Amino acid sequence: MGLYSFYRISKPSRTAVPEDEVNAKYTSTRNRTFWGVTVAYSLYYVCRMSLSVVKQPLIDEGVLTAGQLGIIGSALLFVYAVGKFMNGFIADYCNIRRFMATGLLISALVNLLMGVTGVVNGFFTLPTALIFIVFAVLWGINGWMQSMGSAPGVISLSRWFPQSKRGTFYSIFSASPYLGEFLSFIATGLVVGAFGWQWGFVVASVAGLVGALLIFLMVSDTPESEGLPSIQKISREEVKPVDEMPTRELQKMIFRHPGIWIIAFSSAFIYITRYAIAGWGVLFLQKERAFSLEQATQIIAFSAVFGVLGTVLAGWLSDTVFKSDRIRPAVLSGAVSTVSLACFLYAGGGYLMNIFYVSVFSLAVGVLYCIVAGLMAVDIVPRKATGAALGIVGISSYIAAGLQDITSGYLIQCNTMKVDGVDIYDFGPVSAFWLIAASISFILPVLNWKKMKNN
Repeated sequence: MGLYSFYRISKPSRTAVPEDEVNAKYTSTRNRTFWGVTVAYSLYYVCRMSLSVVKQPLIDEGVLTAGQLGIIGSALLFVYAVGKFMNGFIADYCNIRRFMATGLLISALVNLLMGVTGVVNGFFTLPTALIFIVFAVLWGINGWMQSMGSAPGVISLSRWFPQSKRGTFYSIFSASPYLGEFLSFIATGLVVGAFGWQWGFVVASVAGLVGALLIFLMVSDTPESEGLPSIQKISREEVKPVDEMPTRELQKMIFRHPGIWIIAFSSAFIYITRYAIAGWGVLFLQKERAFSLEQATQIIAFSAVFGVLGTVLAGWLSDTVFKSDRIRPAVLSGAVSTVSLACFLYAGGGYLMNIFYVSVFSLAVGVLYCIVAGLMAVDIVPRKATGAALGIVGISSYIAAGLQDITSGYLIQCNTMKVDGVDIYDFGPVSAFWLIAASISFILPVLNWKKMKNN
């Protein structure tokens, strides 16, 4: 069996499920698949956020500088951007179970190798340049593997859920990255604090292996591969002429859709602020607010908790409260995220107050991210081109996130001075950069939504 045969979308089962068993079989298989991809994708993020947790120990021990860590972090994000674009298009043709599991397995291996590198450095003191190169290469590889997670997860929703139910379940799935961040900041943070930064990567590796196992045990590729009718037949969903078009032609149409590019550009600014707090928030709290590593990771962990709440809330707000209106919740959440970020960066305060700022910010960003980068995009594209749309939005988002990591690392390093042998950080310039991005993240889709939807 070649790679193409192994990864291509499953063929329909030769044995059809008896008609009187279809509903029960469909419901159980759908729910198992949904929770499998959702939990597994959260563990993808544990394998992605491990570097964020160990940044300060790496700087304090003189292993790497903030500028070097910014470049390493951007290696993942830039590769991820290209990978998400390409793998989004590829995933439309693929067996989502095998495709998604492969990415997570190799991501786990990358984290293990970085942990092993750290252990070796503890015994032999490797040159900084060598550690930098090894980490940058491995983290770049991790970026490609990480890009194999999102598209299969969302495609599984389009294959197993009718459009009328997709919004609610998409919002739950979209919460999984925040769950992964929470697990990473709490579990990985505790391990790093107790045993050293090397073991943070090892913990992430174990999480990735668990996630891959869940995919193999729980996820099914398509209803047809399980002997079930197509989702359109099960849900009695109207089959539109566009649904009968070849996937390749639909993907070409997506390229020419101006609404997708507007959403992609807007999502880029959302990702700048989202990844700024996730990637540099711990360092900011340690150096600007004088919190310990444990306190800082705990505060940022709350961002993950409330990010989960925000993404889940987004579906309910948009579908129930605002009657599928995407504009009003986008405006509300965008304004709240900007104000709360400003409070976090400039207002100061103690442990509880910073938890409050971060929690409100993440709640609002969770709603904004789900509506703009998810529901708006899904609303305006055909089912069979879901992966392509996500690929376009993804490459824009993660190029921006990568540029953010380099820019933030540079601004932090260039505005750090030594006074009596102690590093004094000035976060003013980087804070202004983050806040400007937050201020414009929701304006474009709000102004162009009617035009986008009717195009």
